[in-house]
Amino acid sequence: MNTKNKKILKKIFEVPTRSDIEWREVETLLRSLGADISEGRGSRVRIALYKVRAVFHRSHPKKESDKGTISSLKRFLIEAGVHDVDI
Repeated sequence: MNTKNKKILKKIFEVPTRSDIEWREVETLLRSLGADISEGRGSRVRIALYKVRAVFHRSHPKKESDKGTISSLKRFLIEAGVHDVDI
């Protein structure tokens, strides 16, 4: 995981939840963690990380993900065993 990915991971775990994280940065972070990402219908994105699976909606028309998506992503990462202390 490079420095940029570590910064994105830190942003995801910040309190209060941020709404300025671009989805493409999230996908880059997840790939660096070894996630399998596949396209679903419409804007759905299927993600499998360390045997934990989730479906998210790619943000559009804005590039930035909303707070709800970031909160769900945070729960997904914690369930997969990724914590902010890993930074």
